[in-house]
Amino acid sequence: MKDIISQINKIFENKVRLGIMSALMVNEKIDFKELKSLLDITDGNLSSNASVLEKEKYIKIKKKFVGKKTSTIYSATDAGKIAFKEHLSALEKIIRNIQ
Repeated sequence: MKDIISQINKIFENKVRLGIMSALMVNEKIDFKELKSLLDITDGNLSSNASVLEKEKYIKIKKKFVGKKTSTIYSATDAGKIAFKEHLSALEKIIRNIQ
């Protein structure tokens, strides 16, 4: 059991970061407004948690101007997808052992 628990990634223990990665696993990219609405969180909460994922190189954040407004687009990196799948796999192993 210790082996499995060591495979859980602390970065994904936060529900907002878990939600961001979950959304990015099923969407190639997603914009700030859509992700904020999907997760029902504040601007600051999304920004700060996305920054943590970006720092770990699990997501890419691209900002550009559309007219006079900034558009922020998020996408998962290959490393992020692998890390998230490993995290989910560890959780599944724990669940199967409990049942």
